[in-house]
Amino acid sequence: MAQRMGNQPMIVLSEDSQRTSGKDAQSMNITAGKAVAESVRTTLGPKGMDKMLVDSSGGVVVTNDGVTILKEMDIDHPAANMIVEVSETQEDEVGDGTTTAVVIAGELLDQAEELIDSDIHPTTLAQGYRQAAEKAKEVLESKAIDVTAEDRNTLLKIASTAMTGKGAESSKDLLAELVVDAVLAVADEDGIDTENVSVEKVVGGSIDNSELVEGAVIDKERVDENMPYMVEDANVAVFDGALEIKETEIDAEVNVTDPDQLQQFLDQEEKQLKEMVDQLKAVGADAVFVGDGIDDMAQHYLAKEGILAVRRVKNSDLKRIARSTGARVVSSLDDIEADDLGFAGSVAQKDVGGDERIFVEDVEDAKAVTLFLRGGTQHVVDELERAIDDSLGVVRTTLQDGKVLPGGGAPETELALELRDFADSVGGREQLAIEAFADALEVIPRTLAENAGLDPIDSLVDLRSRHDAGEFGAGLDAYTGDVIDMEEEGVVEPLRVKTQAIESATEAAVMILRIDDVIAAGDLSGGQIDPDDGDDDMPPGGGMGGGMGGMGGMGGMGGAM
Repeated sequence: MAQRMGNQPMIVLSEDSQRTSGKDAQSMNITAGKAVAESVRTTLGPKGMDKMLVDSSGGVVVTNDGVTILKEMDIDHPAANMIVEVSETQEDEVGDGTTTAVVIAGELLDQAEELIDSDIHPTTLAQGYRQAAEKAKEVLESKAIDVTAEDRNTLLKIASTAMTGKGAESSKDLLAELVVDAVLAVADEDGIDTENVSVEKVVGGSIDNSELVEGAVIDKERVDENMPYMVEDANVAVFDGALEIKETEIDAEVNVTDPDQLQQFLDQEEKQLKEMVDQLKAVGADAVFVGDGIDDMAQHYLAKEGILAVRRVKNSDLKRIARSTGARVVSSLDDIEADDLGFAGSVAQKDVGGDERIFVEDVEDAKAVTLFLRGGTQHVVDELERAIDDSLGVVRTTLQDGKVLPGGGAPETELALELRDFADSVGGREQLAIEAFADALEVIPRTLAENAGLDPIDSLVDLRSRHDAGEFGAGLDAYTGDVIDMEEEGVVEPLRVKTQAIESATEAAVMILRIDDVIAAGDLSGGQIDPDDGDDDMPPGGGMGGGMGGMGGMGGMGGAM
């Protein structure tokens, strides 16, 4: 890029740089965002389709989880990545609703494109979109339904709704029970941390064989065959150290001139190791979990004392064992006391799907639990884990906020009506942006209908008429095609799923719309979604604009989608 000063051109950017400005830049970025949204749109709802994602090394992921799809797609375009960030924010904040957030963001961009073509300034659009988003959140919060931790039935419905259409359909009632029990178990005065719910996947058996273990399950074995397989009514020690002789921190040489001296060294080491084991025995430990190694001689003495020991346990697992048994993690055996020990009715090594694991269970007040997920194939249990993660997130969010909304496109249809009324009270061109926002929200019920094989126009007309009549809970039953009361049917989701989706989608759309100049340091004309997929046959698109023309290659994902 060159600017002229008098008759002398002044070079500002390097020759390799590219610049796209004005409507070309806006159009390019809008196209990128819309392409990302379109790639996950068919996965929305209980009848959404799955995507098969094949990476460059041949690894396969089959899923309809929005955030997983977008992460696996390896998107390079900067504007497209802003939409991907919407799904990641949604996942981090709520745990579900990632596809909803991305689809709304894409539709907001689509509606904006039409207004920009009609010479509505992007700043006006941004202002109108923000006003609409604030109003939408107010409306949803005023109409939300209150829920408490005692309302188990509603919590089960929320857990079940989050899993619908994600490979767990046949067993969602059982899994919903397990999820609600798990979240309620780990709740304490500090809140709810779902990190304390460990999910273990086992290939083999059916989904119905999945179970909740109130306690910790460690993917380890006891260190010595002579140790007991099972210890009942066990006092549990958790030691974040090593049952080994520490090496000196400085290099030193010891000259041995007599075999007796060597034996004295060995005897001294053995004595130190025995003292360590004696310390554990003295405080009454029946099982010990060690963060580092255990010397062979220490293993011998532990087995001799009938103590079950496990070594090289991950720090996160040590914390979960301590949390579930009530033990304290100690870093020095010199300071260990009986009060530092936890209690478990059973510490045992068991075979699960051909793998040996240590079960720490039958605890008095499990504040850390383990969900065992079973399935016929690896793909099944992987998708099941994603469904469970979503479900854990929405149950946690519901207990934190105490507010839920009906599903089935009911909130979006209501918001569209409310925002059109609100637009009439807003002066200036922002009114057009608010109306566009209302139209954009209706993409959710419309997509639910399309994915269920229903007529989207008929479904939308039915939904609008029921909401006009004051039925806030009226939503689309994707199985029958009828408009029903979603609250009565038990299809509900946390308030924050919707408010966060609207907020994130709006911010991303506004940020993209406000960009009128794209200056790239290098050549982006080969804008493939997956640069490693070996498909370099895309025609050059004429600079950066053409690079995003290649966003059409997104649907291909190297032939995977």
